[in-house]
Amino acid sequence: MDIPNIDWPDSLWAAATPSGPDLPELAGSAEADVVVIGGGFTGLSTALHLREAGVDVAIVEAMEPGWGASGRNNGQVIPTSSRPDPDDIVAKHGVAGERFVALLRDSASTLFDIIRRYQIQAEQEQAGWVQPVHSPGRIKIAERRVRQWSKLGAPVELLSREQTRQILGSDAWFGGFWNKTGGHINPLALSRGLARVVLDRGGRIYARSPAISFERQNGRWVVKTAKGQISGRALIVATNAYTGEFSKTLLPEMAHEVMPVLSWQMATQPLSESARKSVIPGRQAMSDTHGELYFARYDARNRLVTGGAVIGPGNKPERLKRMVAERLQRLWPQIGRVEFDYVWNGYVGMTTDFLPRIHRLGPDAYGWTGCNGRAVALSIALGDELSKPVRGIPESDLALPFSDPVPIVAHGLLRRLAPLMLMVYRRRDAREIA
Repeated sequence: MDIPNIDWPDSLWAAATPSGPDLPELAGSAEADVVVIGGGFTGLSTALHLREAGVDVAIVEAMEPGWGASGRNNGQVIPTSSRPDPDDIVAKHGVAGERFVALLRDSASTLFDIIRRYQIQAEQEQAGWVQPVHSPGRIKIAERRVRQWSKLGAPVELLSREQTRQILGSDAWFGGFWNKTGGHINPLALSRGLARVVLDRGGRIYARSPAISFERQNGRWVVKTAKGQISGRALIVATNAYTGEFSKTLLPEMAHEVMPVLSWQMATQPLSESARKSVIPGRQAMSDTHGELYFARYDARNRLVTGGAVIGPGNKPERLKRMVAERLQRLWPQIGRVEFDYVWNGYVGMTTDFLPRIHRLGPDAYGWTGCNGRAVALSIALGDELSKPVRGIPESDLALPFSDPVPIVAHGLLRRLAPLMLMVYRRRDAREIA
């Protein structure tokens, strides 16, 4: 049973996932060795790895684990960034970038290994992730990515148009590449499963307790909520796109260096067995090279979980149902009539260069933001990495390319205008690349 005062989205995941653990609010004063703000993938992974190392840790979560982006996303487990390739990351961040690329390369395997190790039931399928290209010229993107990731030992493979047709069951794309370590999960089930593992190992999670602010007092970090406060020797801020959504005073410089963009997710009615056998028959996760992204994966009940983008007035869910149904029928004519049972949304934290921002926030205090649509695998891997410096592991050994927060100028105005980028993406998508 859902805890009162929590409004869950009308999502497939909320409907299909068993309830999470009962959690207390933070009331009065408390202490921990490490305080983590945010009970999504990063915060839960950080807490889990700290508990495995014997560190006392408490999470302060605004709503409940998985209420935010970690429980609302499409659930694709993708071990790459959305735009920058390995060479771009190393060029920007040097040796730390090399370590980060290695973490990203292994991030899908890291996630599935954790699921297996702790026997979490998250509808997991490590069937691979495919990125098909939507124009002939864009095969150069796939070739570049296969070349760069292959040099680093990633299990990637270039796909011809015929191979892509066989994997996806569609003639709509012109080739692509895939990574065999990728796949998909039920993200809310993973969030709640991780929360149980943290609790079983002695960690604490305070729910319905939005952090208002934090400050350094007498050598400790003090996090304040409406009903209490908690202090710790060390602090991890893991709030990503929702950093400024509950309190404008929490960490404005980090909240304003990402653009929270509304991402719409949708789930069809279960496909017929004949359609399921011909539409992505190997059940891989798929997201292509469109800026207005085309993406899809199955859930455990053979629903196709996809999504879209829409701007302007009107009933957005109904407009999306018509638009995305037509898209799916165009991509897979054999799919037949398409009906949607669930439409929901959540925020994605976008940065100007599509790279995450990882920060030192003070003595023994760290945070990150900017998932850029690749948060599932990356957040789990970064949770482990963020647990290391507060355990005394030298920063020179970390896969954390630190930078100083640089807020986006005119953030409030640009946030209102951000949906208009969809028109820019559509124009770019229609152009061939040289």
